[in-house]
Amino acid sequence: MEVMSHSSSFLLPADEASAKRYALIVLNQNLPRFTPLLWEHAKLRLCADGGANRIYDELPLFFPREDALLIRNRSPLYKPDVIKGDMDSIRPDVLHFYLSLGTKVIDESHDQDTTDLDKCILFIRDSPLNQESSKLQILATGALGGRFDHEAGNLNVLYRYPDTKITLLSDDCLIQLLPKIHRHEIHIQPSLLGPHCGLIPIGAPSAKTTTTGLQWDLTDTEMRFGGLVSTSNLVKGEKITVESDSDLLWTIPIKKQDPNKTLRSG
Repeated sequence: MEVMSHSSSFLLPADEASAKRYALIVLNQNLPRFTPLLWEHAKLRLCADGGANRIYDELPLFFPREDALLIRNRSPLYKPDVIKGDMDSIRPDVLHFYLSLGTKVIDESHDQDTTDLDKCILFIRDSPLNQESSKLQILATGALGGRFDHEAGNLNVLYRYPDTKITLLSDDCLIQLLPKIHRHEIHIQPSLLGPHCGLIPIGAPSAKTTTTGLQWDLTDTEMRFGGLVSTSNLVKGEKITVESDSDLLWTIPIKKQDPNKTLRSG
């Protein structure tokens, strides 16, 4: 079984190795505290509809000593490459501002069968930057919190694109899909993540799941809603392995610290 490796090195300010390997999607929820770090190093930056309002309103707040308008006009660094969605949330002033800076705007209001996150992921998957030899990981901020039906829709997106590495992020935690066709190695940065974690069989029950590196490891363990679900587990080291006969969601908290402290604001 092929091994799939997972890392959260994108949260490390000094990690230049990951700087060109991910695309960032900003959804319409409060920006996590590490947004400037992710934004600066992303290969491709997208706002899902009202996510553009968040970049316009909240990104300058991370730089309180600088003029907000100067931050917004610092193109191309703080300009979205693309704004895509059904365009029912973005404010007219924000839309006109980013159009004036040259942001590509894609109105897909005709498509009400997919979420704005779906629409942005499809753009990234079709992008020339997403080559077969070097596929982009996708990070989505604002994917958790707010309305539960929105959260459920975002979780569903993970299952729609199991061949694409997608990480859903909030200020508190991250969530990734562990497809059953792989054995998974999850590399933990203890200064950034943990110690609690969870493995959740949302898509279907798991008859057999085996792990290493957890406080309470699973050995051919059955998991299902209405029965055992591995929540509030603990990571013991810097590498977790997971093998299951069902797709699982992996979640782990992001520690409350300031990963922007070495970030350049200019």
